Amino acid sequence: MRNLLVELFVEELPPKALKKLGEAFASQVAEQLRALGLASGESVITPFASPRRLGAHITHVAAKAADKAVQQKLMPVSVGLDASGNATPALLKKLQALGADVSDPVFAVAGLRKAPDGKADALFYDSQVSGATLDVGLQQALDVALAKLPIPKVMSYQLESDCELPGWSSVNFVRPAHGLVALHGDTVVPVKVLGLTSGNTTQGHRFEAAKSPVVVPDADSYAQTLLADGAVIASFADRRAAIVQQLNQAAAQLGHGVRAIEDEALLDEVTALVERPNVLVCEFEPQFLDVPQECLILTMKANQKYFPLLDASGKLTNQFLVVSNISPEDASFVVGGNERVVRPRLADAEFFFDQDRKKSLASRVAGLDKVVYHNKLGTQGERMGRVCDIARAIAQLLEPACAVSDPHGLVQRADTAARLAKTDLLTDMVGEFPELQGIMGGYYALNDGLSTEVAQAIEDHYKPRFAGDELPRNLTGVVVALADKLETLVGLFGIGNLPTGDKDPFALRRHALGVIRMLIELDIQLNLDTIIGRTSRAFDLLIEMLPETEQMEFGYNEARLRDFIFDRLAGLLREQGYSALEVDAVLALKPQRLGDVPKRLAAVRAFTALPEAPALAAANKRISNILKKADAAAVADAHVSELLLQEPAEIALYAAMQDIAPRAQTQFEAGDYAASLQTLAALRVPVDAFFEDVMVNAEALDLRLNRLGLLKTLHQAMNQVADLSRLAA
Repeated sequence: MRNLLVELFVEELPPKALKKLGEAFASQVAEQLRALGLASGESVITPFASPRRLGAHITHVAAKAADKAVQQKLMPVSVGLDASGNATPALLKKLQALGADVSDPVFAVAGLRKAPDGKADALFYDSQVSGATLDVGLQQALDVALAKLPIPKVMSYQLESDCELPGWSSVNFVRPAHGLVALHGDTVVPVKVLGLTSGNTTQGHRFEAAKSPVVVPDADSYAQTLLADGAVIASFADRRAAIVQQLNQAAAQLGHGVRAIEDEALLDEVTALVERPNVLVCEFEPQFLDVPQECLILTMKANQKYFPLLDASGKLTNQFLVVSNISPEDASFVVGGNERVVRPRLADAEFFFDQDRKKSLASRVAGLDKVVYHNKLGTQGERMGRVCDIARAIAQLLEPACAVSDPHGLVQRADTAARLAKTDLLTDMVGEFPELQGIMGGYYALNDGLSTEVAQAIEDHYKPRFAGDELPRNLTGVVVALADKLETLVGLFGIGNLPTGDKDPFALRRHALGVIRMLIELDIQLNLDTIIGRTSRAFDLLIEMLPETEQMEFGYNEARLRDFIFDRLAGLLREQGYSALEVDAVLALKPQRLGDVPKRLAAVRAFTALPEAPALAAANKRISNILKKADAAAVADAHVSELLLQEPAEIALYAAMQDIAPRAQTQFEAGDYAASLQTLAALRVPVDAFFEDVMVNAEALDLRLNRLGLLKTLHQAMNQVADLSRLAA
């Protein structure tokens, strides 16, 4: 057992894919070696990935796998042996195919084993299979690993040794490969891939390597040798950590609470661009800070891979950090070059900002009619007309509750924000940087003299954009965000563009979760069916233009949307730590006020802790089954007549309900769900007695209907907070 090192030296790999490529290469090689018995579960895998190499260090790798005893079923005895017990031609042919010696048929048969196999005996051939050697196993592992790499785009290139034979010796890989290292301890493992033969030499940094080539003495000294002789940090994780440390040190030296902007994706990409990082401080002219900082930050990150610096208050400074791939004694030329490169980018952002402000958002509204949204749902102009309609409707539902504290007209502000929300799509800045849509709309709204609340609503109407994102900052923004997301959901569900599997091209799952989060976390007092129905009405004109069959489908898919939202809600609640039983019990009732759901869940959790809970949940399940099996019309007409109560247990249950149910109902209506369920827990004793002593399906019709009515009343009283029958084991 010795440690194994494999490295494939290539031309510069795609930076956004490097981390995944490195991890996949190492894990696939190790997985294949384990499958062949050359590595074990105790083997530790260390991936290496730099701009010009993929590698893996694997501990406890054997030079040869252990031999295996193999048992093979050949055929039934009646087929393999004749009446005299001699081998049949079929048996001899099978043995020969397996490599057995059949020169002496008697000896060949003597080496077989008879054993029962179902109803008849069968012949079995036991043999010893030699374990794979490392050179054979590693060759197989590399072939499989390279074939399974998640390569974004394969390129074809010609092998250097066969340049005179165009088209005959080309290979396919993510980038041309130029070297292969394979060391088992200090021994080279003879393998070949991509036209390369393994050795123990590689190449270091293009400009700063101390030696060329770099000789790797053994598997365990690979990383240290490459760093010392090649000026390369081979480990992606170590290189990333070094960049983070240097970024923090450089920012700290500037003082005044300055810090580098945090961006995990940018950090991964920069790590994939350098072999030995060197962080340098650069700056640009302060005049560019008059441009919204989001524009400057985005152009520096997206186009130049720089790390902008923020002050203690989170405001952009005119300094930034560059992660260089070289470390010259005099870094002034590197700093100056980066400062010259960033200046035109910032000047472009400044130009776009100045040009856009010459035209108001309101003047751009008509231009939305020329932008296609969806071939079945019309233009962006038509879409925003629907969003305005929905936003006004939602605002009208909410305005009475906020009229005292907000007398300036929620409906009017929501209508204005919704009408202008998408106009920044027509600006030069958003045309250059689509990621700034909404954000630039907010800036331009303030420039047009609109109120801060409307400007924030325009900026925030895309929120939440992703899991964990913040919600809109004011009620106007919430109204417009709800309207925008509901219009998308109802429209796309209406025309049948539903998510399937992992495909969700219109991000409908994210839109649904956005609606859910706003309604729950902000406790918005809106009924889900009401706002979905009101959103559908905004499509009336569009629906009228559809064929009759598609009109029916539109309405059918509206019901599917409700189920879709509750499915997303169930998943979200389970992620938050609620049990499947708790979630199922609450959502079975399809509560319309989603803001009530957390309170209902808390009440159910408190109820399940009561000693009466299991019995009441079981009783509820029994009641549900009885009511389902009974005649639906009979149950619908069933009511309770005190005169028809005969058995002491049903009289006692009725009396208990007359006392307990009104108190529980009052608590429920006041929103104190936990108290309501706790009050109902007192029904356990009379409920248990009822089922023990009373025959529900009495022969007399009037008694049967009366008892069904009693159970229906009990069921309605106990299942307002949640369907307690779902809690039964």
